[in-house]
Amino acid sequence: MLFPPLVQAGLDHALQKASPVLLSDVADGATGLVLAELARLRFARGVEVPALLTFVARDGLRQAEVQAAIQAFAPEIEVLSLPAWDCQPYDRASPNASLVARRMECLARLVRSRGGARPRVLITTVNAALQKLPPADFVSRQSFSAAPGNALDLAEISAWLEANGYQRSSTVRDVGEYALRGGIVDLFPPGFAEPVRLDFFGDTLESIRSFDPETQRSSAQLRALEMVPMSEFQLTSEAIKRFRQGYLTQFGANLRGDTLYEHISEGRKHIGMEHWLPLFHAGLDALEAYVPDTVFVLDSQADGAAQERLSQIEDYFEARRSTQEDGHSVPYRPLPPGLLYRSREEWQKLRGAAIEVSPFTMEPAGSKTIFSARTHRGRDFAPERTNPEANVFQAAVDHAQARARDGRRIVFAAGSDGARDRLGGVLADHGLAKQPVLRSLN
Repeated sequence: MLFPPLVQAGLDHALQKASPVLLSDVADGATGLVLAELARLRFARGVEVPALLTFVARDGLRQAEVQAAIQAFAPEIEVLSLPAWDCQPYDRASPNASLVARRMECLARLVRSRGGARPRVLITTVNAALQKLPPADFVSRQSFSAAPGNALDLAEISAWLEANGYQRSSTVRDVGEYALRGGIVDLFPPGFAEPVRLDFFGDTLESIRSFDPETQRSSAQLRALEMVPMSEFQLTSEAIKRFRQGYLTQFGANLRGDTLYEHISEGRKHIGMEHWLPLFHAGLDALEAYVPDTVFVLDSQADGAAQERLSQIEDYFEARRSTQEDGHSVPYRPLPPGLLYRSREEWQKLRGAAIEVSPFTMEPAGSKTIFSARTHRGRDFAPERTNPEANVFQAAVDHAQARARDGRRIVFAAGSDGARDRLGGVLADHGLAKQPVLRSLN
């Protein structure tokens, strides 16, 4: 057990959203371990409380690090990952299609399942948490499922794929592509390791198989297929009408030379159109709509990252708006930030009810109760690395033996299987009395 009984009782109370908490002494490398313990406590509350914890990392690199740590420390925990767009606010570029597919896959899993037989952790970033999302009911409605024996219309399947952001191709190789050949539909849905082939006899689906995109040979038979949209909106007639009305309301009728408005009105895609996402829906949802009753855990430095991002959003908006007012030859009419992003007040409201983690020892201050996770940053042997007279391996062995005498369990981690084997031999050569537990990070 990571937390002593008194701290565990206090955190259990916080996990019921009864009081905000600051969890101190959480070393960066121990964040995944701490989250795993919090997720177990959350899950132990029982079925009346959805067993989901939401961690907001300060950036994408940190998101990946914490996800890998949870999977290493607690493989029994289900981890979901919601990335942010990989473009700047009010950009002329669209977010990467495969990244949008990962976002939609995560959102679909959230709306389809509110719990399960094991703890769950959603890991996202400050940038993703600040940005509003397509309505949860849109994601739920637009999912597609099929199983052998179903009667399906090939034209309707093609229309669904086109409306949900799939690109037609002669040969399917990448996520988000599909191909039609007679009674065969090949497609590469997000979240799949390989593309999928639907084989029809007339209108009846006979089989669903995954296949190797290089050899085109089938590799496995699937009992069913569940798919999610590749895009956060659809270019349906209803969505186009809503976009046109909203665009005219926001920017007036003098839209001559506005290629975005012209392309969308014609049902054509336009690079960067995702930055007008609110106009394709009746309204956007905050992340809480997908994770009702969750408990948010904020990474160290998350508030600083959020303030910087909000300032960036405001600066980019003002820059785009001033360019528009100067009569730029290529119009860019930005939507007000509040339509696509949280406000500062909304962020502070989320933060006020969250568990915040800090690597530092903190003294009581403000309205948050402070508990210590009792983790500390490990020794990095920097002095030995910079001293040509020192032996860093001997220093590591001496340190490990000293910690072992204190009753600690020692684990050495390596970057690969080969590095693990070499490290084991070097440590043994330097007198490690007992063969250490060595694990690669792969």
